[in-house]
Amino acid sequence: MGDSTFRLSPRFFSLTAGTPAGSKWRLEHGLARSGSEYGPLTDLPDWSYADGRPAPAMKGQVRRQRERAEFAKRVVDLSEEMDRGMQRWKQEKEDAQAMEEKKKSLRLKPKGRLLLETKKSRDAL
Repeated sequence: MGDSTFRLSPRFFSLTAGTPAGSKWRLEHGLARSGSEYGPLTDLPDWSYADGRPAPAMKGQVRRQRERAEFAKRVVDLSEEMDRGMQRWKQEKEDAQAMEEKKKSLRLKPKGRLLLETKKSRDAL
């Protein structure tokens, strides 16, 4: 078997997804992950008429406008929902506090010697 033996060589496989070049730098500097997500090269028309009229919107531009409008609507809806939740939470907190004060006012009051002792302890504070 001398010459026909297979030579075992280490093979390394990477199972991680590749990162596009420069995306980390762009994200750290507040830019888009890739150069084609948004910006003047993506958002502005590719051409215009010689007399200055704008070109009709391309399919990709229309799609991005629609996606951005949907995203903005979702942001507004979630913001309104958050505001309603905060108002409800404050109202429930106020109601619970009012209920606690009502329960306190309905408690039996100390009488006689206990009343005098509680007055003395209040005055000491």
